[in-house]
Amino acid sequence: MTPREQASTEAITSSPLLRRAAPVALDVPPPITEGGADQQSREREAIFRRGLALADVLAASTALFVCLNVLGSDSLHLVALLALPLILVAGKVHGLYDRDELVVNKTTMDEAPELFQCATLYTLLIVLLEGSFVQGSLSPVQVVGLWATLLVTSLIARQLTRVIARKVTSPERVLFVGSRQSYRRLESKLPPGDRRATLVGRMSLDGLVGEQVSDFGTKALHRLLEDRQVHRLIIEPSEARPQATMDFVREAKATGVRVSLLPRILEVVGSAIEVDDVDGLTLLGVRRFGLSRSSKVIKRSFDATGAALGLVAMAPFLFAITLIIKLDTRGPVLFRQTRIGRDGQAFEMLKFRTMVEHADQLKAELEEHHDPSVGLFKIRDDPRITRVGSWLRRSSLDELPQLINVLRGEMSLVGPRPLITCEDCQITGHDRRRLQLTPGMTGHWQIQGSRAPMAEMVKLDYLYVASWSLWSDTKILMRTALHIVARRGM
Repeated sequence: MTPREQASTEAITSSPLLRRAAPVALDVPPPITEGGADQQSREREAIFRRGLALADVLAASTALFVCLNVLGSDSLHLVALLALPLILVAGKVHGLYDRDELVVNKTTMDEAPELFQCATLYTLLIVLLEGSFVQGSLSPVQVVGLWATLLVTSLIARQLTRVIARKVTSPERVLFVGSRQSYRRLESKLPPGDRRATLVGRMSLDGLVGEQVSDFGTKALHRLLEDRQVHRLIIEPSEARPQATMDFVREAKATGVRVSLLPRILEVVGSAIEVDDVDGLTLLGVRRFGLSRSSKVIKRSFDATGAALGLVAMAPFLFAITLIIKLDTRGPVLFRQTRIGRDGQAFEMLKFRTMVEHADQLKAELEEHHDPSVGLFKIRDDPRITRVGSWLRRSSLDELPQLINVLRGEMSLVGPRPLITCEDCQITGHDRRRLQLTPGMTGHWQIQGSRAPMAEMVKLDYLYVASWSLWSDTKILMRTALHIVARRGM
């Protein structure tokens, strides 16, 4: 049992629920606050919801100002003030104010498709009502400017709003219902100090064999949640007792607590599923593994265009880095290493050299500093790294020559992590399906930190292949850019 699961249940063992269910392990004391857990949740959600509404109004105001005063010389009628609430209507239609209460990880990037649609709808409304709002006529440039400015400012304003909202509110208190193994995995994703949520403990449904959760009654569960000030339940469905899980979810929802499910099936099929309603019977359509022929063409076109534009735009910078490396230490500018690519084919991956010459020959001497449980060979404060190399690695600029690999078709902008031969040999069974896609310059593994254990990295790669979409690639590229700016390193 982990330290967070150390038993401290004296204060709640009198609950009727706990007499019949498996014990709860709790180590985070309830906060000393006024009002119940449900009231705290509502107050927190109100701060997020009102802040997002204000952010959208400010974004719409900025977009209208740019459209009329920067891209044109028009002015607004007084009645144009009615145009600002239209953005709230468009946002409500797309569910942009209701999503945050349903999720633990409240991210702006995930709602970018809805913001795209919202900006399109709002721009269309302004164009249709142009005669009532604007003194003059909007040009095509102004219309495009209104749409683009609204989309960009909405993304920025919403992200800043969520950052501020997290600082002025306390994290959600989460009680996990499920296995110890899944609890430990969730614990690694939500470490102490995480502003999104605080894990207060774990309980199991294993003790419900032969009984129905409804026998406990909603009141007993509600009393437990109130005693520990629990804002959200994360429930792992029980394969052994599916009916007990369904009953527990019903009882939990009746208490008013926020409920999230941890479906293990998504670890196999990914998130690319389609909800199918067959006369009230819900089915989940799972798309086939891998990419269709048309998807491969789209992905390759996206990669080639992005790599070509990147090389042209970064050419002066690449030349400057080449000079710096030459002046710093002896040896070649580029480091070439054999990696395993799509369908197990080996290729030569390019990077700017960040280590001393013949660094591979010194690897054996450093094996004792490597943690074999991680899987990938990485050590802190590697003595082989040069001064310039340390800066290149922190900024991820050493990866730029891989744009050449992308142009050659050996790599993709986004994809599974390319492994060296000895690391690839450790991947067996179904996990080798990650090689059905071209390895990428970046991916989920880069955002999560390349020090993630190999087992975790392989799972991320598998889910990426199972759930690929052009939007997912775009989102990963944007998150990678934020990751690099934050200088969290590779």
